[in-house]
Amino acid sequence: MIIGFDFDGTLVDSYSIIEEAFKKTLEKSFPLLPFKSLWAKILTLIEYYYEKPKFGKNRVKQPIIFKIKFFRMWFEERAKLSKPIDNSKELLKRLKEEGYKVISFSAEDFADGMKEYRLKITGYYDLFDDVIVWKDDKRLLQAFQYIRNKYGNDIFIWIDDKPWRFIGKGDERTVFVWYRFPITSKFVNNEILDRIPNLYVIDNLWDIFDVIEDVKRSFKNL
Repeated sequence: MIIGFDFDGTLVDSYSIIEEAFKKTLEKSFPLLPFKSLWAKILTLIEYYYEKPKFGKNRVKQPIIFKIKFFRMWFEERAKLSKPIDNSKELLKRLKEEGYKVISFSAEDFADGMKEYRLKITGYYDLFDDVIVWKDDKRLLQAFQYIRNKYGNDIFIWIDDKPWRFIGKGDERTVFVWYRFPITSKFVNNEILDRIPNLYVIDNLWDIFDVIEDVKRSFKNL
Protein backbone atom coordinates (compact mmCIF):
# COMPACT_ATOMS: atom_id res chain seq x y z
CA MET A 1 0.00 0.00 0.00
CA ILE A 2 1.29 3.45 -0.99
CA ILE A 3 0.26 6.55 0.97
CA GLY A 4 0.72 9.78 -0.99
CA PHE A 5 0.49 13.16 0.70
CA ASP A 6 0.05 16.63 -0.68
CA PHE A 7 2.10 19.23 1.19
CA ASP A 8 0.47 22.66 1.55
CA GLY A 9 -2.79 22.52 3.47
CA THR A 10 -2.32 18.81 4.15
CA LEU A 11 0.93 18.28 6.03
CA VAL A 12 1.67 21.92 6.80
CA ASP A 13 -0.36 25.07 7.28
CA SER A 14 1.32 27.38 4.80
CA TYR A 15 -1.84 29.39 4.19
CA SER A 16 -2.67 31.23 7.40
CA ILE A 17 0.81 32.81 7.29
CA ILE A 18 0.72 33.98 3.65
CA GLU A 19 0.06 37.61 4.56
CA GLU A 20 2.74 37.62 7.26
CA ALA A 21 5.23 36.15 4.78
CA PHE A 22 4.41 38.87 2.25
CA LYS A 23 4.86 41.56 4.88
CA LYS A 24 8.27 40.20 5.93
CA THR A 25 9.36 40.01 2.30
CA LEU A 26 8.23 43.57 1.63
CA GLU A 27 10.14 44.77 4.70
CA LYS A 28 13.33 43.11 3.44
CA SER A 29 12.95 44.05 -0.22
CA PHE A 30 11.40 47.51 0.00
CA PRO A 31 12.14 48.97 3.45
CA LEU A 32 11.00 52.45 2.40
CA LEU A 33 7.72 51.33 0.82
CA PRO A 34 4.70 52.86 2.61
CA PHE A 35 1.59 50.88 3.53
CA LYS A 36 3.36 47.51 3.61
CA SER A 37 0.48 45.91 5.51
CA LEU A 38 -1.97 47.00 2.81
CA TRP A 39 0.25 45.69 0.03
CA ALA A 40 0.62 42.40 1.90
CA LYS A 41 -3.17 42.06 2.06
CA ILE A 42 -3.51 42.76 -1.68
CA LEU A 43 -0.81 40.23 -2.57
CA THR A 44 -2.49 37.67 -0.31
CA LEU A 45 -5.79 38.09 -2.17
CA ILE A 46 -3.96 37.53 -5.46
CA GLU A 47 -2.33 34.36 -4.11
CA TYR A 48 -5.68 32.98 -2.94
CA TYR A 49 -7.10 33.62 -6.40
CA TYR A 50 -4.54 31.22 -7.86
CA GLU A 51 -5.37 28.58 -5.22
CA LYS A 52 -8.96 28.23 -6.43
CA PRO A 53 -9.93 25.50 -8.92
CA LYS A 54 -9.82 26.89 -12.45
CA PHE A 55 -12.28 25.32 -14.86
CA GLY A 56 -11.42 21.80 -13.69
CA LYS A 57 -7.68 22.32 -14.11
CA ASN A 58 -5.20 21.88 -11.30
CA ARG A 59 -3.30 25.06 -11.96
CA VAL A 60 -3.08 27.94 -14.38
CA LYS A 61 -0.10 29.13 -16.38
CA GLN A 62 2.68 30.49 -14.20
CA PRO A 63 2.22 34.27 -13.81
CA ILE A 64 5.36 36.01 -15.01
CA ILE A 65 5.60 38.02 -11.77
CA PHE A 66 6.34 34.82 -9.84
CA LYS A 67 9.65 34.56 -11.67
CA ILE A 68 11.08 37.67 -10.02
CA LYS A 69 13.33 37.49 -6.96
CA PHE A 70 10.71 39.02 -4.65
CA PHE A 71 8.40 36.03 -4.98
CA ARG A 72 11.17 33.50 -4.50
CA MET A 73 12.00 35.34 -1.28
CA TRP A 74 8.33 35.19 -0.33
CA PHE A 75 8.23 31.43 -0.84
CA GLU A 76 11.27 31.14 1.42
CA GLU A 77 9.62 33.24 4.13
CA ARG A 78 6.47 31.18 3.74
CA ALA A 79 8.51 28.01 4.32
CA LYS A 80 10.05 29.43 7.49
CA LEU A 81 6.62 30.36 8.91
CA SER A 82 4.76 27.17 7.94
CA LYS A 83 3.59 24.96 10.80
CA PRO A 84 2.98 21.18 10.83
CA ILE A 85 -0.65 20.07 10.82
CA ASP A 86 -1.77 17.40 13.32
CA ASN A 87 1.82 16.49 14.26
CA SER A 88 2.27 15.30 10.68
CA LYS A 89 5.97 14.46 10.93
CA GLU A 90 5.26 11.87 13.60
CA LEU A 91 2.39 10.57 11.46
CA LEU A 92 4.71 9.97 8.50
CA LYS A 93 7.21 8.19 10.73
CA ARG A 94 4.48 5.99 12.18
CA LEU A 95 3.20 5.01 8.74
CA LYS A 96 6.69 4.03 7.62
CA GLU A 97 7.24 2.04 10.83
CA GLU A 98 4.11 0.07 10.00
CA GLY A 99 5.52 -0.82 6.60
CA TYR A 100 3.73 1.53 4.24
CA LYS A 101 5.42 3.31 1.35
CA VAL A 102 5.01 7.02 2.10
CA ILE A 103 5.49 9.50 -0.72
CA SER A 104 5.20 13.21 -1.26
CA PHE A 105 2.81 13.83 -4.16
CA SER A 106 2.21 17.51 -4.74
CA ALA A 107 2.08 20.33 -7.27
CA GLU A 108 5.08 22.50 -8.01
CA ASP A 109 5.07 26.05 -6.73
CA PHE A 110 4.88 28.84 -9.28
CA ALA A 111 8.62 29.33 -8.66
CA ASP A 112 10.31 26.30 -10.25
CA GLY A 113 12.11 24.03 -7.80
CA MET A 114 10.61 25.75 -4.78
CA LYS A 115 8.43 22.84 -3.62
CA GLU A 116 11.45 20.59 -3.18
CA TYR A 117 13.29 23.42 -1.44
CA ARG A 118 10.40 23.96 0.98
CA LEU A 119 10.13 20.24 1.67
CA LYS A 120 13.78 20.28 2.65
CA ILE A 121 13.82 23.48 4.69
CA THR A 122 10.78 22.36 6.70
CA GLY A 123 12.36 18.99 7.46
CA TYR A 124 9.90 16.82 5.52
CA TYR A 125 11.94 15.76 2.50
CA ASP A 126 13.86 12.92 4.16
CA LEU A 127 10.71 11.51 5.76
CA PHE A 128 9.44 10.24 2.40
CA ASP A 129 10.31 7.12 0.43
CA ASP A 130 9.79 9.11 -2.74
CA VAL A 131 9.19 12.76 -3.67
CA ILE A 132 7.07 13.43 -6.76
CA VAL A 133 6.36 16.99 -7.89
CA TRP A 134 4.18 17.79 -10.90
CA LYS A 135 3.29 21.06 -12.63
CA ASP A 136 -0.02 20.61 -14.45
CA ASP A 137 -2.70 18.11 -15.42
CA LYS A 138 -0.56 16.46 -18.07
CA ARG A 139 2.39 16.03 -15.73
CA LEU A 140 0.06 14.86 -12.95
CA LEU A 141 -1.07 12.01 -15.18
CA GLN A 142 2.57 11.22 -15.92
CA ALA A 143 3.37 11.31 -12.20
CA PHE A 144 0.58 8.83 -11.51
CA GLN A 145 1.89 6.55 -14.27
CA TYR A 146 5.35 6.79 -12.71
CA ILE A 147 3.86 5.46 -9.45
CA ARG A 148 2.25 2.55 -11.27
CA ASN A 149 5.45 1.75 -13.16
CA LYS A 150 7.52 1.85 -9.97
CA TYR A 151 5.17 0.29 -7.42
CA GLY A 152 2.97 -1.89 -9.60
CA ASN A 153 -0.64 -2.52 -8.70
CA ASP A 154 -0.40 -1.61 -5.01
CA ILE A 155 -3.33 0.28 -3.54
CA PHE A 156 -2.58 4.00 -3.71
CA ILE A 157 -4.15 6.20 -1.04
CA TRP A 158 -3.89 9.84 -2.15
CA ILE A 159 -4.44 12.55 0.48
CA ASP A 160 -4.98 16.18 -0.55
CA ASP A 161 -6.78 19.27 0.71
CA LYS A 162 -7.85 20.16 -2.87
CA PRO A 163 -10.17 17.35 -3.98
CA TRP A 164 -10.74 18.81 -7.44
CA ARG A 165 -7.29 17.44 -8.26
CA PHE A 166 -8.74 13.92 -7.98
CA ILE A 167 -11.28 14.33 -10.77
CA GLY A 168 -10.47 12.09 -13.72
CA LYS A 169 -7.31 10.72 -12.09
CA GLY A 170 -6.27 7.43 -10.58
CA ASP A 171 -7.61 3.95 -11.33
CA GLU A 172 -9.69 1.22 -9.68
CA ARG A 173 -6.99 0.71 -7.02
CA THR A 174 -6.72 4.39 -6.11
CA VAL A 175 -8.42 5.68 -2.97
CA PHE A 176 -8.92 9.42 -2.60
CA VAL A 177 -8.84 11.14 0.77
CA TRP A 178 -9.88 14.75 1.13
CA TYR A 179 -8.27 16.34 4.17
CA ARG A 180 -10.74 19.09 5.01
CA PHE A 181 -8.34 21.97 5.67
CA PRO A 182 -10.44 24.97 6.77
CA ILE A 183 -8.91 27.58 4.46
CA THR A 184 -9.08 25.67 1.17
CA SER A 185 -12.27 23.75 1.99
CA LYS A 186 -14.31 26.87 1.23
CA PHE A 187 -13.48 26.30 -2.45
CA VAL A 188 -15.05 22.81 -2.37
CA ASN A 189 -18.66 22.05 -3.24
CA ASN A 190 -20.85 18.97 -3.74
CA GLU A 191 -20.48 19.19 -7.51
CA ILE A 192 -16.77 18.51 -7.08
CA LEU A 193 -17.18 15.76 -4.48
CA ASP A 194 -19.87 13.92 -6.46
CA ARG A 195 -17.38 13.39 -9.30
CA ILE A 196 -14.86 11.51 -7.14
CA PRO A 197 -15.14 7.72 -6.61
CA ASN A 198 -13.63 5.92 -3.60
CA LEU A 199 -13.63 9.17 -1.62
CA TYR A 200 -13.03 9.49 2.11
CA VAL A 201 -13.19 12.75 4.05
CA ILE A 202 -11.11 13.34 7.18
CA ASP A 203 -10.68 16.28 9.53
CA ASN A 204 -7.62 14.96 11.36
CA LEU A 205 -4.66 13.39 9.58
CA TRP A 206 -4.43 10.57 12.12
CA ASP A 207 -7.83 9.38 10.91
CA ILE A 208 -5.90 7.98 7.94
CA PHE A 209 -5.36 4.84 10.01
CA ASP A 210 -9.14 4.29 10.08
CA VAL A 211 -9.22 4.82 6.32
CA ILE A 212 -6.43 2.28 5.84
CA GLU A 213 -8.27 -0.36 7.85
CA ASP A 214 -11.48 0.24 5.90
CA VAL A 215 -9.59 0.07 2.61
CA LYS A 216 -8.03 -3.24 3.63
CA ARG A 217 -11.49 -4.66 4.25
CA SER A 218 -12.85 -3.28 0.97
CA PHE A 219 -9.98 -4.55 -1.18
CA LYS A 220 -9.24 -7.87 0.55
CA ASN A 221 -10.87 -9.90 -2.23
CA LEU A 222 -9.31 -7.93 -5.09
